[in-house]
Amino acid sequence: MTIPAAGTAEVVAEVVVVGAGAAGAASAYHLARLGHAVLLLDQASCFPRPKPCGGGMAASMQSLFPFDLSPVVDAVINQVRFTWCLEDSVTAELPGDAPFWIVRRSVLDAFLVEQARSAGASFEPGVAVQSLQRQGDRWQLRALGPGGQALEFQAQAVVIADGSGSQLAARHGLGPARPHFAETMAVEVDAEVAEPGTAHFEFGLVHHGFCWAFPRHGGFSIGVGTFIGRDPADANQVLSKLLPSLGLAADAGERRAGKLRIWDGHYPLHGRGENTGLVAVGDAASLCDPFLAEGVRPALISGCRAAEAIDAWLAGDGTALAGYSSYMRAEWGESMAWGKRIAQLFYRVPRVGYQLGVKRPTAPQRIAQILSGEMGYGDIAQRVIRRLLFQG
Repeated sequence: MTIPAAGTAEVVAEVVVVGAGAAGAASAYHLARLGHAVLLLDQASCFPRPKPCGGGMAASMQSLFPFDLSPVVDAVINQVRFTWCLEDSVTAELPGDAPFWIVRRSVLDAFLVEQARSAGASFEPGVAVQSLQRQGDRWQLRALGPGGQALEFQAQAVVIADGSGSQLAARHGLGPARPHFAETMAVEVDAEVAEPGTAHFEFGLVHHGFCWAFPRHGGFSIGVGTFIGRDPADANQVLSKLLPSLGLAADAGERRAGKLRIWDGHYPLHGRGENTGLVAVGDAASLCDPFLAEGVRPALISGCRAAEAIDAWLAGDGTALAGYSSYMRAEWGESMAWGKRIAQLFYRVPRVGYQLGVKRPTAPQRIAQILSGEMGYGDIAQRVIRRLLFQG
C-alpha cells in the first residue's frame, strides 16, 4: 500500500493502526503475522521520534513476541532502591528469572515497526488522522499527510494507538470521556553510571508524586511525576536536588514536559453499536499505572491482545472485541483499581506511606515483584490500605 504523492487519495486496508508507538506497532506486527493487510500510520514525520518515557519494561514481555527483544534492551535491572528525600534508603532484589529491563522508547518503537514491516505491514509516517466515520461495513479515515495533503483511508477495523493526546478514543466511546493525567518531566542525561543494575525511586522530593532514575547504556533516563492534585511539581527544583545525588550537574540533561494518561476506572476499550470495529490500546486507552507510572507493559499487552481480538472478529466472532475489553479489565484493570486506591492514600500522606508502605520488611520486594510482572496490586492492596488508613 503506497500513498500517492499529491492530491486526495484513498487507500484500502483490512486494518489501519493509528499510531506507531509500542502498542500500535505491536498490534500491527501481530495482525500482519496473522495474514491481514495492515496499514500503520504515525503523525511524526521523522521516525523514530523521541518520547518522554523512562523506558522500564518487565522482561516477561518477551513472551508476547516470537522474536528476540534483547537488541532493544539498554540495561538489565536486578535491584530497586527506594529513598525518602534522598535518604532513608531501602533496596529490593528483583527475581533472577524476572528482571526489569530498560529500553529507549525511540529504539523500541522503531524496532517493533520494523518487525511489523517484515511481517507484511505497510508503514506511513507523517500522517495525522483527523477523524473516523463509519460508512456501511467499513471505517473511513480522513487525515493530513506531509505538506497538508488530504488523505482518506478505508478499513474494516481500526486500532486507536495515538498516545496520551488521543482525541479519537473518547470521541468514539472508548476509554474515559475525561482522561486523568499525571504531569511529568522527563530528562535524558549522558553520563557514567556507577550502578548500572539499580533503578532508583525517590518519594520525598515531589509533592503528590515521585521521581525515578533508570540507568541505561551511557547514562540515565530520569523523570518527575505528579499523580494526584491539580498542581504539577516544580520539576526543575526537584531535579536540582535529585541530579547531584546521582553525581550529575543540577542543570544536566535534555528535558521534556509531558502528560501520562493514567488508569482511572473501568471503561470499554472496544467500540459498540455504530462504533463496532474500533479498539483502543496503550496510552490512548488510559492504561498507565496510576501509582508507579508503568506504561510500556500495558501498551504491549493491550497491543498484542487487541490484535488477537481483531483477528477473531474479522473471522466472524462477533464477541471477540468485547472479549478484548474483558481481558484487559481482568488482567490489568483489576490490579490498577487497587493501584489507584493505594496512590490516592499514599500520595496524600507520603511520609506515612513511605514508612508503612515501603519501609516494612516485605514491602520493597513486593513492589519489585509488581514491576517485574510477578504480582498485581490486588495481592498487597488490602494490607497496604489498612496500614495507611490506620497508620500502623
